[in-house]
Amino acid sequence: MDIQLTISGRRDLAGQLYQQLRAAIVDGRLVAGARVPSSRDLASQLGVSRKTTLEVFERLGAEGFLVGRQGDGTFVAEGFMAIPSRAKTRGSVSPRAAKVWQRVPAALAMPRPGERLRYDYLGGVTDKSLFHADAWRKCIAHALRAQARGRGIYRDPAGDQELRLAISRYLGFSRAVACDWQEVIVTQGAQQAIDLAVRVMVDRGDVVAVEEPGYPPARSSMLAMGARVKAVRVDEEGLRVDELPDTARLVYVTPSHQFPLGMPMSLDRRMALLDWASRRGALIVEDDYDGEFRFEGRPVESLKSLDRNGVVAYVGTFSKTLFPELRTGYVVPPSSLAEAFLKAKQINDWHGCSLTQAALGRYMLDGEFGRHVRRVQKHYAGRREALVQHLRGPLSTWLEPIVPAAGIHMVAMLRKGMDEDVVIARARAAAIALYGIRGFYAGRHARQGLLFGYGDMPVEDIHASMERLASLLASAPR
Repeated sequence: MDIQLTISGRRDLAGQLYQQLRAAIVDGRLVAGARVPSSRDLASQLGVSRKTTLEVFERLGAEGFLVGRQGDGTFVAEGFMAIPSRAKTRGSVSPRAAKVWQRVPAALAMPRPGERLRYDYLGGVTDKSLFHADAWRKCIAHALRAQARGRGIYRDPAGDQELRLAISRYLGFSRAVACDWQEVIVTQGAQQAIDLAVRVMVDRGDVVAVEEPGYPPARSSMLAMGARVKAVRVDEEGLRVDELPDTARLVYVTPSHQFPLGMPMSLDRRMALLDWASRRGALIVEDDYDGEFRFEGRPVESLKSLDRNGVVAYVGTFSKTLFPELRTGYVVPPSSLAEAFLKAKQINDWHGCSLTQAALGRYMLDGEFGRHVRRVQKHYAGRREALVQHLRGPLSTWLEPIVPAAGIHMVAMLRKGMDEDVVIARARAAAIALYGIRGFYAGRHARQGLLFGYGDMPVEDIHASMERLASLLASAPR
């Protein structure tokens, strides 16, 4: 074998040797039928143990790259052709995505590890330091024991039974949503629940309606299904029901805490929307993404709790109450669509992580979830108050806050003459990460403002960063 192999250091020797031999075969530097040294000789040449070379040969043999001939040696498998170089061959045509994907906006940019600034107002983020890991660890251990006793089979697409029971009880108590546990479908976050609703209701070319401004991933899910998405304005009472297109098959709303502006939908608008949908056979997708955290006024009735005609699919998530990495949400569809939702769920991913679901079910049934929500509510209330203090005080010259009654983010509109991109860039230079709202508008009449996610911002950091921002804006050239 006339080929250069090198071993660097003493870590993962088998991995290093495997990668080099495999690359030599794939690239054609070792041709089909070429003989390779014995495991003993190669070990001697490279100064590694024979166990290491045997492990590599066995792996390459199992993958079909090498073949052993008894009494003759080890060879590169016959008939194996080198994979062409990265340069395209003449006449080759690359596959192209369906045209519908040209209409779908780019995915939301995710923060990279290590890129976080000192003060980061990213929306939708929770404070994991407030999460009692010991209680969660016990629930994980319980789930592991139960899983070890069970059979290694696929699970119910609708999700873990205990978790569905816990969710149904929680919704009945906290959101006045009366549902049986069998009506609950566990999803991979709220996004999958929204996607299921679109799959079930929308054919290519159908009209769907979303709030303007609104949640971009929901709009993207609809565009990906070939829907014609109509953006409908919101005002201080929420969605303008009178502006809904008559032909809409689906309406996506965030009535408890409008995303991103924060106002709740008034009761009159809720009743008008329910009436509108029931007369047209349309589906309302109610995304109650962070309605648990309410700081003033009485709880607002969910659309699902007011629905008497079976037109609402209620969507919830644990991303804003616990932490986003759980990737666990749920949907309670109307009974007329339950079977279709379940089919779509099974086709989409069959089911999520059964271990996580079992642990979360136990966490809720043991009362830990309720205790957690009550505990963090106090912290988030203090952070909200601190942020309002600055936005209505020293920063009011440049910003006009829309103070929500619920949720863990707040929007402040920029006053006339202020530029969203400029403010964000200046703040970033001062180690403050701010986020604009212009991207939440689909139409040409986008407004400029900033979204302050305060879930992961301690009170002292809010005071320090807002004082720094006020100083920064005061010294900026006009």
